[in-house]
Amino acid sequence: MPILNRAAEMQEEISQWRRHLHTQPELLYDVHKTAGFVAEKLKSFGCDEVITGIGRTGVVGIIKGSGDGDRVIGLRADMDALPITEATGKPWSSETAGKMHACGHDGHTAMLLGAAKYLAETRNFSGSVAVIFQPAEEGGAGGREMVNDGMMERFGIAEVYGMHNMPGLAVGEFAIRKGPIMAATDEFTIKLRGRGGHAAMPHQGVDPIAIGAQIVSSLQLIASRNTNPIDSVVVSVTKFQAGTTHNVIPSEVELGGTIRTLSADVRKMAEDRLKQIATGIAASHDASASIHFHRGYPVTYNHDEQTDFSISVAEQITGANRVDTDTEPTMGGEDFSFMLEARPGAFIFVGNGDTAKLHHPEYDFNDEAISYGVSYWVRLAESALAN
Repeated sequence: MPILNRAAEMQEEISQWRRHLHTQPELLYDVHKTAGFVAEKLKSFGCDEVITGIGRTGVVGIIKGSGDGDRVIGLRADMDALPITEATGKPWSSETAGKMHACGHDGHTAMLLGAAKYLAETRNFSGSVAVIFQPAEEGGAGGREMVNDGMMERFGIAEVYGMHNMPGLAVGEFAIRKGPIMAATDEFTIKLRGRGGHAAMPHQGVDPIAIGAQIVSSLQLIASRNTNPIDSVVVSVTKFQAGTTHNVIPSEVELGGTIRTLSADVRKMAEDRLKQIATGIAASHDASASIHFHRGYPVTYNHDEQTDFSISVAEQITGANRVDTDTEPTMGGEDFSFMLEARPGAFIFVGNGDTAKLHHPEYDFNDEAISYGVSYWVRLAESALAN
């Protein structure tokens, strides 16, 4: 089956919603205008329940089907933007300096609203659909907050599904895989303390810059010598802060960065090795190292049965030859992972075409993808909850 005729008919209306949201970007949990827009639309569609304030500023709409049944599935979109200055030059560009929808969450929200409108009109399913609009995906763990707020239990959600646009994947194509599809995202800060002094007499001090440089180099051994070549790990030092002038060796250095992994075992090993390397090298040079390790989003892990189901739905819409069923995982992170830890489900990519990459100031969601995303959500709900 191709895209839904009704989804194609609604595309212009949904595009207008999307472009409105694009002009009004909000960050993290401060998505009050966006959440208000979403709640107002859901109420106007005739959703049976519209609940705000889930996970601080999240919104959940409940749409009951026409048939008997108490099964509930969840469909999730994210609402927040990024602290980036927009450079698209589009008529619907951000109206707030330093904030923009550079990851397509405006498109995700609009597509799920379009699906909610269709499902509320037709109700061609049994049980209920929970449409989930989440704040704070970009670093704030809004998915975790909604789960911790009891969302799954409160609404009886049995399975949960997510979708994200992918630049470089053609419009009308989908990509998914079983197992890990996005990485765990951890951050570290290493503070080194040596003994500063005159740059002309380095032997009288303990140079934390030289020690820090050795640590940066040695951390790459985690990937090249501590990890099975079949597994994946990325260790990136992204901050190296030290010194204030040319002729003084400082007493302290601060390093910072991220570790990305696709399995719990590798994640634990990488954390342990980072701590061992930093403290060991520092001690060998008569310096000290203090380490703060922050565990971020877990691995986004697609469950087998729900992934097979998602593939079958996507193939109905666009054809089997346009669904990549074993796409390479990405080392980016996604806090839908918390929902997939709470309930079985799957996360799929939908093509955004030849556009700027995510988190780029020239990125813009491709409205041509809307009918495919709406059709996917509708077919998934109707198939999972077939009368």
